Amino acid sequence: MGITSALVLFAVIWFMTFLVVIPIRLQTQGDVGEVVPGTHAGSPAVHNLRRKAWITTAISVVLWIVIASIIVFEVITVRDIDGWMFNIMAPPTGD
Repeated sequence: MGITSALVLFAVIWFMTFLVVIPIRLQTQGDVGEVVPGTHAGSPAVHNLRRKAWITTAISVVLWIVIASIIVFEVITVRDIDGWMFNIMAPPTGD
């Protein structure tokens, strides 16, 4: 795995994790009881984005280490996935 693909993998993991972490412990304007005129009651009042970004980064680093290790040490390869699901790849050559 090259540097670029490692960074792209981390970015994808980070953003997917961030989208999962954002709604956790979110307080909406409707929950707080202070709806600003012109906004929806479901709009966030207390979002704690900085804290959630740090939590996301910590979780993402752990996930990235696990997934990158699986890729680098070829624990699971594309051929393994093809054999389990599709079985359409040609047999491996004797390289």
